[in-house]
Amino acid sequence: MFIILRDDNAPFRSRAPRSALPLGAPAMSSGALESAISGAVPPAPSLETADLSARDMRDVSRDPAIAAVARAMPTRLIEPEPLDDVRTEDAEPAWGIAATGADASPFTGAGVRVAVLDTGIDSDHPAFEGVTLTTRDFAGSGIEDANGHGTHCAGTVFGRDVEGTRIGVARGVTDALIGKVLADDGRGSSDMLFQAMKWASDRQAQVISMSLGFDFPGLVEQLQEQGWPPLLAGSAALEGYRMNLRMFDALMDMLRAQAAFSGGTVVCAASGNESRRTVDPQFEVSASVPAAALGVVSVGALGQGEAGFGIAPFSNTNPTLSAPGVNVISAATGGGLRALNGTSMACPHAAGIAALWWEAQRASGSPATAEVVRARLLATCTAAGIDPATDALDRGQGLVQAPAPAVG
Repeated sequence: MFIILRDDNAPFRSRAPRSALPLGAPAMSSGALESAISGAVPPAPSLETADLSARDMRDVSRDPAIAAVARAMPTRLIEPEPLDDVRTEDAEPAWGIAATGADASPFTGAGVRVAVLDTGIDSDHPAFEGVTLTTRDFAGSGIEDANGHGTHCAGTVFGRDVEGTRIGVARGVTDALIGKVLADDGRGSSDMLFQAMKWASDRQAQVISMSLGFDFPGLVEQLQEQGWPPLLAGSAALEGYRMNLRMFDALMDMLRAQAAFSGGTVVCAASGNESRRTVDPQFEVSASVPAAALGVVSVGALGQGEAGFGIAPFSNTNPTLSAPGVNVISAATGGGLRALNGTSMACPHAAGIAALWWEAQRASGSPATAEVVRARLLATCTAAGIDPATDALDRGQGLVQAPAPAVG
C-alpha cells in the first residue's frame, strides 16, 4: 500500500499572479513572503492510500498536485528504558519541571491547543480533569490507553497535579487533541501518523508531541513474510524509508507554508533510545525519523548526575535540543503515578515548554507563529547546569527553558 500526499491547491498556486511586492512593503516572514508572491493561496494537503503498480507510480509522478508518495511502513513506540534500579517512590518528583524553569514561569500554556500522537490516553485519570480531550483512534484499537505510554506523555505535557505531586509542564492547557497512532502493542503505520498529523493541523494544534519511530527492520520482516527474497526486501525497505522521510519533509513544508494563514504548528519528536553508551561510549546512534525530518524539534534525554545534567546513555545523538528524560514521574494508566526513562519522556517536556512560549509570545503583543515560537524555544536553551563533559552533538542547543517572568 502507498500513501499519496496531494496539495489540492497546487494548480491554483501555479496559475496565481506572481507580481512583485509593492515598493516599500513591510518585511515578512519567509512563509508569508512566499504566500504573498504565490497569490496568497495556502497549501491544501490531503492524504489517500492506494495500491500502485510501476505504471501507476509513473502516472502519479507526473501529477503536479502530488507532493509525495511513500510506501506505508510500520511505526513503533520508542520504548521507555526499564527502571530496574529505581522505584517510583524513590524518584524525585517534578525535577524536570524545575530544571526547565517551568516551575518559576508565569505562563501555563493557557489558550494553547496541543496534540499528543501516541498510544491513546486514560481519559478518566485525575491528571486530565478540566481538560477538553478531542480524540481520534487511527490505530483501530480504541482511544483508551492499554499501553500506558500515551497517558504518561500527555501527563508530562499538560497533566494536573496528582495527589499533591506536580507532573505537568503546561498545566493551563485546557484543550488537547489525542490521536491514537499506535495500537496497544506499540505498533502502527506511517499512514496512521501522517493522517493524525494532518488531523491535528486541521484542528489548529499549535504544538504536536510524538514519541515514535519508523520501523525499518519491521518493514523488512513484513516484506519477507509476503515472500520477498531477503536482499530484495532490504532494498525495498530502504527505499520505503527514504520515501517516508521525503513524505514527512513534504508534509512539514506544507505545515510551514500554512503558518502564514493559521499560525502553524511546532512539531516535537523524541530522538530515540537506541544508543548504548553503557556498553561502549562510542555506541551512539543518530536521531531517527521522524525526529530527523526537516523542521522537527527533536528532543534528547538528560538525567541528573554529580557533575550536573548529563546525556542519558540511551539517548540518540544530534537532537535539536534536550530535556529531562530520566526518572520522570507522570500519570499511570488506571490512576496514580509511575516513573519512566526515555527520550519519550523528554519530548513532552519540550512540547509543554513550547506551549508556554506560545502563550508568552501572544502576551508580548508580537506576532505568534510557529516559526517565532520555535526560534524562541531554540534561542533560550542553556548549557548551564549541564555536565561540561557532555558532547554538544549529544545535547543539541542545550536544555530547553521556559519563558522567564520578564518575558511578555
